[in-house]
Amino acid sequence: MPPTLILASRSPRRQELLARLSVDFDVATSDVDETPRPGEKAVELVQRLAREKALAVAQRFPEQPVLGADTIVVLDDVVLGKPADAAEATAMLRSLRGRSHTVLSALFAWNPATGQEASALNETLVWMREYADTEIAAYIASGDPMDKAGAYAIQNAAFSPVERIAGCFSGVMGFPLADVTRVLKRIGLPPPTAALPACRPLAGWCCLEKSCTIDS
Repeated sequence: MPPTLILASRSPRRQELLARLSVDFDVATSDVDETPRPGEKAVELVQRLAREKALAVAQRFPEQPVLGADTIVVLDDVVLGKPADAAEATAMLRSLRGRSHTVLSALFAWNPATGQEASALNETLVWMREYADTEIAAYIASGDPMDKAGAYAIQNAAFSPVERIAGCFSGVMGFPLADVTRVLKRIGLPPPTAALPACRPLAGWCCLEKSCTIDS
């Protein structure tokens, strides 16, 4: 029996999405410092963090394949990570309101059995609706924004902050399923379930089967 994949992420959303691919996996987390380096571009940051998280966990599980991921929100070339408190979450949501921004989700996978590694970068353009300050306050009171880059979840039905996207719904959630499928195949671990049937139920459509510009 092959070693179980280790998902190097504490995110319940990533765990839920990986389970949609019917992958047998365990979870382990790393203490990687997510602070950007001086002069580091957003693309470089998200790719570095995905790789460092995976390799940090791989040191503790040297015989098991590992999958790491990281997601950031970029507005006007400024990286919006997870808010430190309610005030920062409020400021992020106000800055995003009625505007477009980019969500970058990076993956890095390593399989010691084959010596193979694979990476992917998913970029999705997101337009936010003109939500009210009262909606922001209610959303923050729910506690949902506090562990999410940019202080929002595209899948939150009560707040429903996103007007439309050009790209991947699961990528905005932080775990682009088509890319996950590709990197796992490259390291010799093809998922039992394909990305399309796993992704389609999330929003009623999938970027693999329709135009990349879709109203949500």
